Amino acid sequence: MSDIVTITPNPAVDVSTTVEKIVPVAKLRGTTQRRDPGGGGINVARVITRLGGDVTALYPVGGPTGQLLKQLVEKEGVTGRTWTTAEDTREDFFVQERATGQPYRFILPGPTLTAAEWQAGLTLLAGLDPFPRFVIGSGSLPHGVPTDFYARVARLARSRGAQFVLDTSGPALAAAVAGGVDLIKPSLREMQEFVGGELPDAMAWEDAARTLVTTGKAGTVALTMGHLGALLVTSDRVLRAQPLTMVPVNAVGAGDSFLGALVAKLAADVPLEDAFRFAVAAGAAALLRTGTALCAPADISRLLADVRLQTA
Repeated sequence: MSDIVTITPNPAVDVSTTVEKIVPVAKLRGTTQRRDPGGGGINVARVITRLGGDVTALYPVGGPTGQLLKQLVEKEGVTGRTWTTAEDTREDFFVQERATGQPYRFILPGPTLTAAEWQAGLTLLAGLDPFPRFVIGSGSLPHGVPTDFYARVARLARSRGAQFVLDTSGPALAAAVAGGVDLIKPSLREMQEFVGGELPDAMAWEDAARTLVTTGKAGTVALTMGHLGALLVTSDRVLRAQPLTMVPVNAVGAGDSFLGALVAKLAADVPLEDAFRFAVAAGAAALLRTGTALCAPADISRLLADVRLQTA
């Protein structure tokens, strides 16, 4: 079994295109067409695979869309293990407007899972032998899945001696960190939702992350903040990454690229500071690609020298 396993309860087929301008009523003819396997954990697994990491993606599939998703995952070279749902896997839709460069993201709700269906995902994870060193839970929860799904994954990982890494938001995040997780990767918006208020400056960002660490809710907090850079907080250090000077083409997939690169390096026993630096470069590299393409290793290598870290 792989060193790293991702679990994605609400995967998707991501469809992306480019149009000249978005206007109502008129037929908007796309000038490009792309389909990628999507959902947080699948995206993270795509990045880890590109970086040479040993990863397996666990995810449900339903109907023709689910079969297409499975084919797209295999096409990316990602090892996958699936379970079946009665309702179809969702599709998401991304449109880049050429006139303004603005991206538009349409995220569909996905299927409703029965108790037997979401429990099948936990059973699949529990049956892995040997068990992975890292388990990554990422993405939203579909209808029917209890808020504490990721908390259950965290307890399972802990009982098997694995590190649990989480990238989600809202009640699912709150339920998981209540019992403690090894690493979380919220965006600034997700962190503000979690604390229930605005975080206006660097001191507030650090305080929110430190509180999660000192209260035992997270061993490490990796906070991604878009054009404001990134922050990594552990019990004994704070690392701040300045934003890279660049003109972004697209914002889709930056967080997943960051997390995939971070865990790939941690699994390779790279020191935390170097892994964080690499993750920042990967997140920035995703901004250079259109649609849902995620980061490219060549772009990461080129941007790595530009990453500047400060230690608090």
